[in-house]
Amino acid sequence: QDYTWEDHGYSLINRLYPDVGQLLDEKFQVVYNLTYNTLAMHCGVDTSMLRRAIWNYVHCIFGIRYDDYNYGEVNQLLERSLKVYIKTVACYPEKTTKRTYTRFWRHFKHSEKVHINLLLLEARMQAALLYAL
Repeated sequence: QDYTWEDHGYSLINRLYPDVGQLLDEKFQVVYNLTYNTLAMHCGVDTSMLRRAIWNYVHCIFGIRYDDYNYGEVNQLLERSLKVYIKTVACYPEKTTKRTYTRFWRHFKHSEKVHINLLLLEARMQAALLYAL
């Protein structure tokens, strides 16, 4: 059975510690929905599929998989260097170097790379909370 933040984690944490669930959910939603609708030099791009692929890839790394998501999208949307970077930051943050940061998405702005970091760190936090709850 799927155990998700939306269906189970949110309500359970609110029972254990009132109002914290709402604050965490707002934080997750702000980061997940954050976009300039740009991708490198392209404007007006819908980045929702990319953001979802990153979020679900991080959850997948920690053993959380969703039946209603096509994980083939992860391989289509995330190049190998980005997947290596995501796994390094999510699992071994102490091994993250400037070299690993500069190796993925070379033509992208730093603000886009920072957004990737925010996405993967919040997804990691949500995955950890799901395990803890």
